[in-house]
Amino acid sequence: MSIATKDYSEDATYSDGHAWKPDMEKGDKQDQLQEPVLDEKATARRASIAEGQMKHNKLGWKRLTICLIVEAIALGSLSIPSAFATLGMVAGVIMTVGLGLIAIYTSYIVGQVRLKHPHVQHYADAVGLMWGKFGYELTSVMFVLFLVLLTGSHVLTGTIAWVRIVESPTTCALIWGFISAILLYVLALPPTFHEFAILGYIDFGSILIAIFITMVATGVAASNSLGGLSAVTWSAWPPADITFAKAFLSTTNIIFAYSFAVCQYSFMAEMHTPTDYVKSIWALGLMEIFIYTLTGAIVYSFVGADVDSPAILSAPNLVSRVAFGVALPVIFISGSINTTVVGKYIMGRVFPNSEVRYVHTKKGWIIWLALIAGLTVVAWIIAEAIPFFNALLGLISSLFISGFTFYFPALFWFSILKEGKWNATRKNIGLSIANGVVLVIGIVVLVCGAYASVEDILESYKTGSVGGSFTCSASSYEG
Repeated sequence: MSIATKDYSEDATYSDGHAWKPDMEKGDKQDQLQEPVLDEKATARRASIAEGQMKHNKLGWKRLTICLIVEAIALGSLSIPSAFATLGMVAGVIMTVGLGLIAIYTSYIVGQVRLKHPHVQHYADAVGLMWGKFGYELTSVMFVLFLVLLTGSHVLTGTIAWVRIVESPTTCALIWGFISAILLYVLALPPTFHEFAILGYIDFGSILIAIFITMVATGVAASNSLGGLSAVTWSAWPPADITFAKAFLSTTNIIFAYSFAVCQYSFMAEMHTPTDYVKSIWALGLMEIFIYTLTGAIVYSFVGADVDSPAILSAPNLVSRVAFGVALPVIFISGSINTTVVGKYIMGRVFPNSEVRYVHTKKGWIIWLALIAGLTVVAWIIAEAIPFFNALLGLISSLFISGFTFYFPALFWFSILKEGKWNATRKNIGLSIANGVVLVIGIVVLVCGAYASVEDILESYKTGSVGGSFTCSASSYEG
């Protein structure tokens, strides 16, 4: 039975200022119909708000696809080959394709909620439809923490890239982290996704070229090595000594690569034709499946069991440096969009009925610049505190993406979208089973993935493979 939004008993507010109070729907008709006398200041304020709303309502499905690509593809493509090395070629391909198809479906469910409830601006608003104020506040915390952590992981990747490109072991690695944070800050400043999507084309081209360079370089190196390609130690099956923690950590890295649903509501809020979102998720999902499967399989077959994460580290030194240089745009553009999303969420929540939220006035820009700076500093601190690529990806995936990609969309269908009883029709029965499976997958990823990530982190510190927090040692970032 669907949960109706009018049953909320606690007062709260959506990120766009929409109230949850039951009496808002019933309303005092007389109060609602009274139009205040407008002075010149009020008229100017309304005009400014209207102008801001128009500015934030220009996103089409093609640029939505680009925004989703920026959000999803960068880090995923760099971690997939190492996941194949742990899971084996067969399981790696099955997991990459299977999880990609599930992500497309759950993203479709996410969009359907937005179409049914157009006031939903961010993920927390959608969970609030199910769980009221508690769900809204809980998911708000998850949403902000996830995006800040994600930006932090791009600071870490940027540090790895600079260390490899410059090859100056005497230079403190914290400097490269600081430079990465500055770049992430500058690129996060465009306040609309229509504008940000322009950077997305550079981002997408950057990652495709970097992947191509890595594939060619590793293929040539394998062909010229003793024994040629036939001597590469890749396997169709997982290694005999693989542990549960390592296998599941690799699975979470694949899951991380399909994490585009978390920002979908934020992007759709700026669409001029929201129903077109289906085109975007299919375009993105199929591109991701193709790129991830091809990258994982080819690089793993060229490098073998010793493939590094990120994958660019698997190329010969000189080529790796070139590839990292080419990949710099995708590292920083993909990282900065997360800061932009969380910044827009905070602006909408703090200034729900003000022109400030649209960042087109002097006051709005001052607040926006300060907010993005504060978020970037927090992300930099997190990146320096957890300088371990795979463990960071696994932990983020387990704690946050398990909900945003799996169990929340399944619950959306049961609580918001389902019409009638679960067994009322064949369609309902089929969808109930499908969403039940997605719900179980989400819970398994949450519990087992968190366990695997914590085990991996503890093991890394125990063996000394992690240099520690806020370290100057460049060797800690060399993969």
